[in-house]
Order: sequence, then structure tokens, then C-alpha cells
Amino acid sequence: MWEEASEGASLNMATRWGICSAGKISHDFTVALKTLPAEDHQVVAVAARKLEDAQEFARKHSISRAYGSYEELARDPEIDVVYVGVIHPYHLNACRLFTNAKINVLCEKPLAMNTKEAREILDCAKKNDVFLMEAVWTRFFPVFVEIRKLLAHGEIGEVKMVRTDFGVPLLHVPRSVQKDLGGGALLDLGIYCLQFISMVYNGEKPESVQASGVCLETGVDETVVVMLRFSRNRMAVFTCSAGVQLPNDAIIAGTKGTIRVPSPMWSPTSLVVNGKETQYPVPEPYLPLNFPNGTGMRYEAEEVRQCLLKGLKESSIMPHADSLLLAELEDEIRRQVGVVYSQDCQ
Repeated sequence: MWEEASEGASLNMATRWGICSAGKISHDFTVALKTLPAEDHQVVAVAARKLEDAQEFARKHSISRAYGSYEELARDPEIDVVYVGVIHPYHLNACRLFTNAKINVLCEKPLAMNTKEAREILDCAKKNDVFLMEAVWTRFFPVFVEIRKLLAHGEIGEVKMVRTDFGVPLLHVPRSVQKDLGGGALLDLGIYCLQFISMVYNGEKPESVQASGVCLETGVDETVVVMLRFSRNRMAVFTCSAGVQLPNDAIIAGTKGTIRVPSPMWSPTSLVVNGKETQYPVPEPYLPLNFPNGTGMRYEAEEVRQCLLKGLKESSIMPHADSLLLAELEDEIRRQVGVVYSQDCQ
């Protein structure tokens, strides 16, 4: 009886968010949260490495508490879940900090720099019995909910081929080209293509991976082309590039038809099934966004809330196994292309 009452009480309470990092993606995530009911989601604190950055962010988003270190955020007793928006070389330490403080975590993608780090993050969450999810926001868009439904119902027959690409000219952005900042097209852009293919093929491990790419002088990948072969002669191919603009759409071809996700495939608002297009708009933002359709991050945030209400430690839509598979595939692709980060040598 008491359990029912406490469960009911938590249903009536908002999920209280802490924001780790006051950068561009954290801005968009916070704007997205404001499109959800205030009785369900509240941002209660923000932390940055510089207090003035956190205070400026807090002022802009009407957040009551601002911290000048991530450690202070980890000590805040009134936080249910932390959104980790730091760049990926810092994911391991941030995730360790919050999970060890027994705080649930939604961590930006890629979850880690490599499989070893991803494993450590997931083990840490398990050991501390907290929820953790890699923030692959794309999977939670209405378009992707519909795609999973169509595939489950065999709407286009057996899927035989998946093709997608993601290319944006980013060579002027330090984060995209510098190795110590986790630069490279694969971890930043290619992960969207990989997670799409992985979702279509139900998290199955491919039988073979063939990758070819070109690297910048900084030692990170500028453009990568990857061919994946799955069981039963099913294929997938993707291209990612930080050097040029690509069509940025995605195709799933089956024995009975085709599903196309028009650009931007990573944050889509329309879907074409056998030539028929349907629109799935996302809410308008109250502040300008840094990324296209950024308010679509509301869907992953709501998934986190639903998982927490059910006492789950991972999401069935973006489970830990999928995060590990993505990390393993990224490692193998980088190995073939010749990209080595300092984290690989530790």
C-alpha cells in the first residue's frame, strides 16, 4: 500500500533536471524541456567550469541555481537526473562523477571516445543502480516512432538495404577538427547514420564492416564511407563528412517498398513511405536554437521521465547494448581509417 502511495506521489512530481555544461547543445536541450509541461519537467540547476558562464545560462533560462563546477552540481540533493552536454572527451569523467553520486544521467552522444570508456560508464551506472542513457535524440522523434511501427508490421517487406549520409562543412569549427577535442566526422556525424542502421536492423551486429576514409592533418577523419553486411544478405552503407554538404537523408529499401527520411535525417519532421509524405512538426522554440529542430530533444527527455517513473535503469529504445555496439563499430571503423585518440592508448 505504502509503495503504491509513494509511486503515485512521484507521478505527481516534476522530473528535476540538472544541466552539466552551458554550451550550445545544453542551450537547445533546455529550450526543448520548456516545450514540455512544467509539472512534468523542471530545470533546477546548471553547472559550467566558469561560474559566470553558468550564471549567464541560468539568467537566460530562468534557472534558480548556478554552479562553477560539476562537483557542486553532483552534490545538489534536489536533482533527479543530469543532462551531460560537455564534449565527448569529457563524458567519461562527467558520467562517473554523477553516477557515483547516485544521480541518473542522460549523456550526449557519442557516449564515449571508445568501447573501453563506454563499458566503464555503463558499469558505473549499473554499480550505482542509476538510470543512464546515451542521448541519441533522433530515435525518439515521432518520425522514428512511426518507422519502428512500419518495420514491425512488415510494411515494406524484408529490409534488404539501408543507405544514409550526414555531411556538413565543419572544418572551421575547432571541436570538429582537433583531436584532443574529440574531432572527426565519425563520432560527431557518422554516429547518427550508424544508430539509424542499427535501429533498422534491431541492434544486430554486422557480419562485416568495410570502411575507407580521408583524414585531416590533425589526424582525425574528414570523410568516411562505410559498408556493412548483415545476416541474410542484408546491407547498409553510409557516408559522413565534416568537409562537404551531403543530402543528409536516409532510405530503407525492402522487398515490398521504401521508406525515406528527408533531410535532416537526424532531426526529421517528415517521412515518405512508398512515395507518400507525412509531416511531423516539432514545437516552436521560445529562444533561437543552435541546431535544426532542436526542440525535438523534448522526446528523449520525456522518455527519461517515463523510464524513471517505472524505475527502469535503461531505455528499451536506446538500451545499453545499443550504446556498446555503436562504440564497438566506431572503434572498428576508426581502426580501418587510421584514427587514434589518446584515450585509445590508455
